[in-house]
Amino acid sequence: MRTTTRLSLLGTSVALVATAIGATAAQAEDGGEGNITIDKVVVNGGKPVVVGTTKVVSAKVSVTASDDSGIAKTTYISAFGPKPNFAQVWDDEITCVKASATTSTCTGTLTFDPQASTGFVGNSAAATWNLGTLVSANDYDYIHRDAATTFKVQRYSRLTTNASPEPVKKGKTITVTGLLSRANWDTNKYMGYTQQKVTLQYRKKTSSTYTNVKTVTSSSTGSLKTTVTASADGYFRYKFAGTSTTPAVTSTSDFVDVQ
Repeated sequence: MRTTTRLSLLGTSVALVATAIGATAAQAEDGGEGNITIDKVVVNGGKPVVVGTTKVVSAKVSVTASDDSGIAKTTYISAFGPKPNFAQVWDDEITCVKASATTSTCTGTLTFDPQASTGFVGNSAAATWNLGTLVSANDYDYIHRDAATTFKVQRYSRLTTNASPEPVKKGKTITVTGLLSRANWDTNKYMGYTQQKVTLQYRKKTSSTYTNVKTVTSSSTGSLKTTVTASADGYFRYKFAGTSTTPAVTSTSDFVDVQ
């Protein structure tokens, strides 16, 4: 039975799962015994875990470890959010596959639920997380790491573009508006991402390449607005490069018929 759990810690240590040596994960210190090694840890394919307001997001974790006696199991994987968020998610049902007599890769899943009453809670969870794990060998060597690797958790972003009027006469003004928003985990709604640099791009109808037109700064509500001169039939779109807490996003393009 899988016990994938979501928990919000308010500065209090809690027992997660029993380790191979009889301690709890919360009690175990960063360390181990014997010559066992953790060789590689990958969370979500090396990409940030991006979470919106409603959808549960699962992130695969792989832990590759080696010991001269072979790897017995990985007891758990546990992801810790930054203080003061104290968010935590973990998985203690891990599948291990041998790569050789001494090395195995063990995989599990971390689950991020933005609407759970427990789990990572609040916007401060958009940050760098630590991935902890405990691995044991056939000869009872073990290794525990609170931060075997780190990974980012980000707030899902949205971006829109609307160019008007349509159609427009050549040489006249086109107004290009839009909205940059991102998930708010305090309210489980999307809110405008303010004071962010966003690039307006354009491509002619006869071209397949977008060129940068200008940089626009989002308002206090996340809205975007600028003007350009109509020159030829083409497509406009906004592009956001992203930040450490929010992924890059490109809007759907909007076609303008220039007459």
